Amino acid sequence: MRLCFIGNMLGETAGYIPTQGLIMARLFSEAGFDVTSASPKINKAARLADIAAFLIKGRKRFDIVVLDVYSGQNLIMAETVGRLCRLFKLPLIMVLRGGNLPHFAAKRPRMMRRILERADSLIAPSAFLAGSIKIPGLEIRVIPNILDLEKYPFRERSAISPNLFWMRSFHPIYNPQMAVRVLAELKKSLPGATLTMAGVDKGLEDETKAAAAELGLTPSVRFAGFLDAAKKRVEFARADIFINTNRVDNMPVAVVEACAMGLPVVATDAGGLPFLLSHGETGLLVPNEDVKAMAEAVKSLLNDPSLTRKLSRNGRKLAERSAWKNVRFEWENLFAEVLNKKETVAGIGFLKRNSTVEN
Repeated sequence: MRLCFIGNMLGETAGYIPTQGLIMARLFSEAGFDVTSASPKINKAARLADIAAFLIKGRKRFDIVVLDVYSGQNLIMAETVGRLCRLFKLPLIMVLRGGNLPHFAAKRPRMMRRILERADSLIAPSAFLAGSIKIPGLEIRVIPNILDLEKYPFRERSAISPNLFWMRSFHPIYNPQMAVRVLAELKKSLPGATLTMAGVDKGLEDETKAAAAELGLTPSVRFAGFLDAAKKRVEFARADIFINTNRVDNMPVAVVEACAMGLPVVATDAGGLPFLLSHGETGLLVPNEDVKAMAEAVKSLLNDPSLTRKLSRNGRKLAERSAWKNVRFEWENLFAEVLNKKETVAGIGFLKRNSTVEN
């Protein structure tokens, strides 16, 4: 089976996070599939041109195209790829990603319908995203994000220290300043509390550092920068609690990674987090933007080793749902369905043409 993965493939470039599309391309290639992908271009316009040229030139080399679909300007890519796949009769699977997509779909339903109707199958990594995009007649199947679980060694937590870890991009939707304010709240009763913050700067890293300095927290906050896979495992192993401060979210891989390594998670209840985490069972959820509630949730973990142990163990079980060995078969079944659908449609078309000729 010849697979073509289309989307942001910048993860091969230093300083860029591997997307799920790139991870899938790697894993299916290692599993013996004939895999191609595009595009690693950093500039969005150059990436779009590269993808279009790639599909046009290689259209006879693919059995199935798998496209990551994000909101905003990224929908131009989805529109282009959808049109080309329809023109060349290439089976297309669209994978819906990003917590902003439901808002965009509600704002521009006609545009979203036009784009999504070109897919032979629509996939979302969470029930939240699948249920939030309400376009009549379009069915969205849920297949979880993939985690190569063997690369995330588990360590059970129970009696822990207030060593917090935050890892996302320094962007407004991830609300990094909230993490600093949570630390400041904790410091009132836990002077030894620390915070490590890691991720790519998307405009707010300097402001976050300034906020830490203004609150007198500079000695207690460490900015680790971008983490590759090896460094990420080191930071997860070093920390005791993972905090997720997002204002918008879907099914964050960072949270699943934390769960995989046994870190109890405290997260805002934004977007898809309540669909991913069960409060008191696989994580602790607090109201969006509520600094005091998040600080109190952290304290509850410090004061209750049995709760911490339960979240640590159950978090690992949650992460196992995304294990490659499990999710792989869901994708392989989907590929078979899409190809069978193509062959059935082609057969019906053949019969209709021959019937017309005979008549």
